[in-house]
This record gives sequence, structure tokens and C-alpha cells, in this order.
Amino acid sequence: MGDNMNGYFNERIKIIKGDITKVKVDAIVNAANNTLLGGGGVDGAIHKAGGKDILKECKSLGGCPTGEAKITTAGKLPSKYVIHTVGPIYKGGNNKERDLLKRAYENSLKLAVKNNLKTIAFPSISTGVYSYPINKASEIAIETTVNFLENNHSIKKVIFVLFSNRDYRIYKGKLDEKFND
Repeated sequence: MGDNMNGYFNERIKIIKGDITKVKVDAIVNAANNTLLGGGGVDGAIHKAGGKDILKECKSLGGCPTGEAKITTAGKLPSKYVIHTVGPIYKGGNNKERDLLKRAYENSLKLAVKNNLKTIAFPSISTGVYSYPINKASEIAIETTVNFLENNHSIKKVIFVLFSNRDYRIYKGKLDEKFND
């Protein structure tokens, strides 16, 4: 990629260390489970910070298949919406995990476009209790996002919000690697 493209993507993709429930964007993405009724990690934090309105709306959605995405209000969160997506449980890498994780990111981005959202924040999907190795997951997340943004200009900014220093460094390294090839 040329320098002009690198600058273009540097403006549209950011990686920060922080708490996704405090990020002010059009939508934050929830790394949800299939029920959409809350759980641990990012999912539990979003439901807790957003309040009962999110859960109430999630109950009406009938769950969500792995790799798909659904949208709800953001309740008390500073964002306008929550896009709930279900990443795969990692079982060694030979059970379509890569494709399912890629689809979770793609379908979240497509849902943002469909709802005319300009800014979106992602956690590291499937790398917590779903045990997806973060080096592999971050590569899929960055690659999928860059490919999507190459063909879609309506999303102005994608922010990856990582909770730990380690995860932040891994994502930052993958992004730098992508643009320094």
C-alpha cells in the first residue's frame, strides 16, 4: 500500500487502551453470546453499564447465531447503539472459527452502514472466555476491517478498544505490520 493509503487508514482506524463502555461513538460492538442476554467480560460490562433497556430489547431479538450481528439501543452508555455479535468459541482452528470471526466483524460493519452510523468501536471478539488466540484474532479483525473500509467509505472511524496493555500492544503491532508491509 502506498503512503497515501496508509495515511487514509491511519485516520479511519484507531487502537486505544480503555473501557469500551465509556467510548462515545455511534455504536459499540458487544462480544455477545448466542442468547444476547448478558454474560461475562465485555458482554457483562456493556449490559451492566447500559442498564435494563439493552436487556429488554435483546430479549425481543430471539438470540443471534455465531458470526451474525444485531443492533439495540445503548441505554445509559455514551454511544447511540450497541451492535451485538457472536464470535466463535475456539476449538483448535479447524471448525470454521476464522470464517465465523471474520463474519462477526463484517456483519457488524454492514449493520453500522445499514443504520447510517459513521463511528464504531470494537472489543477483541472471542479472545476472552471463547479462547481465540489473540495474535490470530487481531490479524483477522484488522484485515477484515481494512478490507471492508477499502470498499465502503460511509464509516468514518473504527476504533479497537482493548482493555489490557498486552492486547493493546498486539493489536497495535498487527495494525503497524499491515501498513508497513
